[in-house]
Amino acid sequence: MRLLLDTNALLWTLAGSARVASVSGLILSPETEVFVSTASFWEIAIKSSIGKLAVNVDEIRAATGQSGFSELPVLGVHCEQLARLPLLHRDPFDRMIVAQAMAEPMRLLTGDSQLSAYTELVQLI
Repeated sequence: MRLLLDTNALLWTLAGSARVASVSGLILSPETEVFVSTASFWEIAIKSSIGKLAVNVDEIRAATGQSGFSELPVLGVHCEQLARLPLLHRDPFDRMIVAQAMAEPMRLLTGDSQLSAYTELVQLI
């Protein structure tokens, strides 16, 4: 199985939060490939620089790699999928991550219930 972690799911996973306890077996399974979007690192960098998030993007990227997760770059096909998405959610990072999950396809783990309206690939945690 291929999983894509939304930004919140990534941060909760790296922090060992109880929020991901219900899916930790799935994330840690050797049969699961876990991906993190470049859009998540972009979101973290922006939110850190404006004081909305107290983390270092360099440390988050390093921890992501150490966890065995792969970085999913933003590709043209993802932008094409994004252009077809209805405007159900205004956050540009979340919209790109949904588009990536749909284009690949991958199951998307997130804590954002609004994203469920886009696709059955969304799994709430």
